[in-house]
Amino acid sequence: MDPLLRARIDLAQYFNALETATNVHILPQGGAKRRGGMKYLAELPGAASPASGVRLIPFEFSTDDSYMFALTNGRIYIFRNAVLVTNINGSGNDYLAVASITSAMLQKIRYAQSADTIIFVHEDLPPLKIVRGGSHSTWTATAITFANAPQNAFTVSSTQPAATLTPSATTGNITLTASAAVFSSGNVNQFINALNTFGRVRIVEFVSTTVVKAFAEVSFFDTSVIASGDWDLESGYEASWSVTRGYPISTTFHEGRLFFGGSKSQPTTFWGSVVNQYFDFDLGEALDDRAIGGTITTASLNSIVDIFSGRDLQLFTTGGEFYIPQTVGEPITPSNLTVKVATRNGIKPGCPVAGLDSGTLFVQRQGKQLNEMLFTDLEAAYTTANISLLSGHLLRTPIDMAIRRATSTEEADRLFIVNDGDGSLAVFSLLRAQQVVAPSVFETDGDFKAIGVDVDTVYVIVKRSIDGSDVYYVEIFDSTLHTDSAVYSASVSSTGAAAHLEDETLDVIVDGAVQNDKTVSGGSVTFDRASTANYEIGMPFTMTLKTMPVEPRLQSGNIKGFKKRVLEVNAEVYESQAMTINTQEVSFRSFGEDVLDIAVAPFTGVKKVGPLLGFEAEGAITVSQSVPLDLHLLALDYKLSVGQ
Repeated sequence: MDPLLRARIDLAQYFNALETATNVHILPQGGAKRRGGMKYLAELPGAASPASGVRLIPFEFSTDDSYMFALTNGRIYIFRNAVLVTNINGSGNDYLAVASITSAMLQKIRYAQSADTIIFVHEDLPPLKIVRGGSHSTWTATAITFANAPQNAFTVSSTQPAATLTPSATTGNITLTASAAVFSSGNVNQFINALNTFGRVRIVEFVSTTVVKAFAEVSFFDTSVIASGDWDLESGYEASWSVTRGYPISTTFHEGRLFFGGSKSQPTTFWGSVVNQYFDFDLGEALDDRAIGGTITTASLNSIVDIFSGRDLQLFTTGGEFYIPQTVGEPITPSNLTVKVATRNGIKPGCPVAGLDSGTLFVQRQGKQLNEMLFTDLEAAYTTANISLLSGHLLRTPIDMAIRRATSTEEADRLFIVNDGDGSLAVFSLLRAQQVVAPSVFETDGDFKAIGVDVDTVYVIVKRSIDGSDVYYVEIFDSTLHTDSAVYSASVSSTGAAAHLEDETLDVIVDGAVQNDKTVSGGSVTFDRASTANYEIGMPFTMTLKTMPVEPRLQSGNIKGFKKRVLEVNAEVYESQAMTINTQEVSFRSFGEDVLDIAVAPFTGVKKVGPLLGFEAEGAITVSQSVPLDLHLLALDYKLSVGQ
């Protein structure tokens, strides 16, 4: 709970809130559990310039094959089943070389996937498609070639050619014949206007200097000859996307179309492809399956930052949230295209949106709050709720976001937000059906830099300081581990290899029993006793839970300002092995025979701690754990003494 709410004992949430929740998951059943450790996968080498920027992007090829892309300057490292794919395209390299992707682009790259193809966009990057070939190590990355790129009149000019003009028809696809050689191939996608009568056509094909084919956007009055001087040739239209005009900022697939949103020169414009022809943006005769496009026109600038396929096609801009309304069963077509404003919060550039159930989560423009845009049947409109209202202090310059959906009843949907301000992860456990928002913070010995979710596996890129140098490691969260940047092996051994943690002091767990800490020397550590089944070595982390200042609901009123002493704590735990309460270590086994060199047996039940000494102003209870063992805390019951 935000420190600004410490005095709000009138809130119902106060009595089941925590002042501190570090390195824990908040569970649907109401308890808190020590987070899993992180397994080390690979180091991003210095040659990849990870210090200049990194990014994680998932790619789900099929139900059996999914991948995680780790992007750096000009390179894509590809992971499958938490293993780095090597020898890409038989080149001997462990990465796919993509020279067009630079470090400066990484944070704002957006993507969309269909089947074996994923598309990357950025305002300075020609839209890029990456295609998986016939094997896990076969990939191609090429710029997309569009059949009919959208056009825009950046600088319009008009001329009146000295010739008469005869249309073959008044509407639809027509042929225009001039009495003199006035046309050229450069007139394609330019316009002809009848000045004194009626009609406007777009030239779609150059036939000869006297003949062109066109589409009548505004029908001619009749097929009479248009006199010289009574029509003009409107030119200056050019491709919307180019090196000089910039490229699309965001992208998504929606109802059989590929959509792009915003560009450097047209920040408020969006485009949709021909249905099922994703690289064709031909407007054609404006039939239902033809390409579409539109511009957000409001009293303020609304630069499109992200575009999302949800209940409707949603457009997230710097000034507000918009959508293209659709009735049930009716697709978006050129004839029904309209843009409606949903809410006016604005989104933070560089921080992606995430869909959860029927809602869409996004970080507000200033990066100070997490919002959810949701359609409500009662109001028949979109509304925005501030998800982080009670815990806004956990957002510390957010730069990346990903969601892991629950896979069992023992976990909630988890939204992970990377904080650039302090390198932490803000983790929101969400149960929308129960209107539950339970945040916590993940910290490690280093800084989180990027996050991505491959189905149910959470990847992170962590910047660590190892042996006096900054390194960038790709790691995954693993609920079976108890340390970070960990190495686990199901083998019999007296040593463990951890060359990536040279000179670091590590936790050592052998056959489930915690041994003395060891320092890595020469790339390995030597155990006090050889393993007989398995071992884990990795960087330690501490979990901490601290309650809000105790405030029992007494008939005499609140007890703020009174000295308090927590006399006794009864902690109910589930399959737990170690715990400390208010600096007092809790015993989970008795000394005697058959307890040395074996794992602590998990305990389920109530652990009593007390008497606890000392009066203080708050009377809070702090539960912590620094040893790499399990802890699942269900509830705290306590006895309190109040001094007057």
